[in-house]
Amino acid sequence: MGSGDNPYKHIAPRGFWRSAVAEPGLFGLSDLWQSCWELPKDAIFATFGSCFAQHISRALLARKMNWLDAEPAPGRTPLALAREFNYGIFSARTGNIYTAAQLLLWAKLASGALAPEAIELWSDEKGRVHDLLRPKIEAEGFASEAEARASIASTARAFKRCITEADVFVFTLGLTEGWINTRSGQSYSICPGTGVGHFDPELHVFKNYTYPEIRRDAELAFEIMRALNPDLKILLTVSPVPLVATASGDHVMVATQYSKSVLRAVAGDLARAESWIDYFPSYEIIAAPPSRATFFEPNMRSVAPQGVDFVMGHFFGGLKLTLPPHGRAGADSAAREAEDQKSAQEELVCEEMILERFNEA
Repeated sequence: MGSGDNPYKHIAPRGFWRSAVAEPGLFGLSDLWQSCWELPKDAIFATFGSCFAQHISRALLARKMNWLDAEPAPGRTPLALAREFNYGIFSARTGNIYTAAQLLLWAKLASGALAPEAIELWSDEKGRVHDLLRPKIEAEGFASEAEARASIASTARAFKRCITEADVFVFTLGLTEGWINTRSGQSYSICPGTGVGHFDPELHVFKNYTYPEIRRDAELAFEIMRALNPDLKILLTVSPVPLVATASGDHVMVATQYSKSVLRAVAGDLARAESWIDYFPSYEIIAAPPSRATFFEPNMRSVAPQGVDFVMGHFFGGLKLTLPPHGRAGADSAAREAEDQKSAQEELVCEEMILERFNEA
């Protein structure tokens, strides 16, 4: 490097805010993401995580790509009924997986390191049974503990299929906040008493997971998953959707920024640490300054369809489906037909929205 030279003289225009953002404007943004992998033309994707992850599965199906539905609804179940019972929402019937701690539980269940009997069950006033990982997977709950255990086992097998059969496992990180059982240490997907179960202040404790805890749980989960499929690739995203409510004591906007910042840092560092992990910037596309909240609905929380389309355009533009097809099918024709029937305006299945019921303002 000669006299008067410096590293910034050799940075491409995409590395400067003026040339990469200010001048092209929001709809002129380009080269935000390029996948670090080459994938088969018929690559199979499995999708899990927070509510926003559902947009990726729908976009994959809309483009006739291979989305893995490892736990489809039985027989000729009508689409509306299947969705009521949470089939076809994620690649297995897990419901929302909001935290890395919950992902770790599913990885342990899939590998056999944890038995379905280890998952806590709740009974309601009608005697119906709900499991802590999927409290609203069936609106009325299960008829018995045996039925609930059998369903957990079925989903665990499907989750394992998603690990062993997918080329890419897409996981959208959604929350740092959660609730845990002080005796067992198990993580809940919702606070007991907000949808099902009864809140016990001595047993149920609020947990705002820290960066080291989230990274540890994610790494442990991915270690289990890669042991089942050494070729599995992990694509991380962070949901741009703000928190419905916070139990942290902070203003909900401050709590949201904390949560998303921590999750973004974990995702980015994991992607830098391992060649088989990548990060797609859905969070930045929707929430960064250039968007000026353009893509949020009037409630400033829900992402409008135009925003979803904008995100998906960058996603598919950065995929490298350049390798020969391997000839394995992911989504069956029934799943594709079902997707064709869906409305672009269809609501996401989001268990976190239960919390809004308790807003008395």
